[in-house]
This record gives sequence, structure tokens and C-alpha cells, in this order.
Amino acid sequence: MEAIFFLVPLSIGIIFMAIIAFVWSVHDGQYDDMDKEASRILLDEDEINNSK
Repeated sequence: MEAIFFLVPLSIGIIFMAIIAFVWSVHDGQYDDMDKEASRILLDEDEINNSK
């Protein structure tokens, strides 16, 4: 029973930190262009450097 008093607040804190990290990553633009990174592996390194 004593473990529940420790684990419940701990799990709520971890969930809260995960939500904060997700909101921060969305606000930072982490999920803006998902297709660019997926297709980048198909291009040569020279094509990537020339497109910048």
C-alpha cells in the first residue's frame, strides 16, 4: 500500500513531463515536414548540398 503512494505521483509526473516534451517538440517545428527526411535517404549527398 505504501508503494502506491509513491508510484501514483511518480507516474503522474512522468506523464506530465512526456506531455510537456511533446508540446515543446510540436512548437519547435519537429513535425512540420515529415516527407523531407523520409525522402532524403534516396538522394545523393551532392544533390542535398546543392539544394541548400
